[in-house]
Amino acid sequence: MSSNSQPTLNTDFCGMSFNSPIVLLSGCVGFGEEYTRVNGFSNRDVGAVCLKGTTQDARLGNQPHRVYETPQGMLNAIGLQNPGVDHVVNQILPNLDFTETRFIANVSGSSVEEYYEVTRRFDDSPIDAIEINISCPNVKEGGVAFGNDPAMSAKVVETCRKATDKPLITKLSPNQTDIASNAKGCIEAGSDAFSVINTLMGMAIDIESRTPIIGNNQGGLSGPAIKPVALLKVHQVYQVCKTHQIPIIGQGGITSAEDALEFIIAGASAVGIGTALFYDPLVCKSINTGITEYLKSHQLSSVDQLVGTLQMNQSKPSKCGC
Repeated sequence: MSSNSQPTLNTDFCGMSFNSPIVLLSGCVGFGEEYTRVNGFSNRDVGAVCLKGTTQDARLGNQPHRVYETPQGMLNAIGLQNPGVDHVVNQILPNLDFTETRFIANVSGSSVEEYYEVTRRFDDSPIDAIEINISCPNVKEGGVAFGNDPAMSAKVVETCRKATDKPLITKLSPNQTDIASNAKGCIEAGSDAFSVINTLMGMAIDIESRTPIIGNNQGGLSGPAIKPVALLKVHQVYQVCKTHQIPIIGQGGITSAEDALEFIIAGASAVGIGTALFYDPLVCKSINTGITEYLKSHQLSSVDQLVGTLQMNQSKPSKCGC
């Protein structure tokens, strides 16, 4: 790259052209319109927006409290409150401006059959891609989360694959023994990409009442506190993905350009921003600027040249991490 040329933030993700490697994460921006009411915010600053998790029928969600701030993070247990897929497809999608950015649906469910039906409805819509949230409780299987069982994860992906030709992005849970092995099974089942990672499970306790603060007793932990875990998981999944050319949206505690660059170096082709938006709605602008400056200073013309360039130390780490 010449010293006068400007690096590009444009990137290709599953055949979709992204304006930026930034993806706004599901559950953090409603159905794509919430932050557009903030002065200075624009969906054009990001590559894609993941819509709120959607189920077949409308859901009211969990009882309060649903959100609780923790040191360097946030617990949430919203309970998939949403108006149902028919309302989203018929009433919400027609009002989105698809010239601004790419829009990705987030499919959730309590059974394999529900995942299929919701995916099928989004297939017959202008949505650009579909993210499968396999971290929901599998009610028919005794409350076990789909995402923690490799066989069930692959089954959901295989079923959704039959319902759509749109790009399928599988959102992987960190609450499992071997995330790389799970990713391999999902690739074989038809996943085109991954979101890594979903929230870690956590709890907060009111010491006066001696009860959990979150109405659901436990919730998903997000924010800077989970970043080191997320980075490792992205690196582990990338080892499986790189030979198959499967892209990853790296996410978990990204609040700055430096954070985003770490995820890209670890193997992410795009980066997800979520919790940071709650206290800095304009954080995407500064992240874009920081990534551009880094590329220019290192004489790189695009983000693609940086993906997966992590050089591991030669010494072998202890299995216990000590």
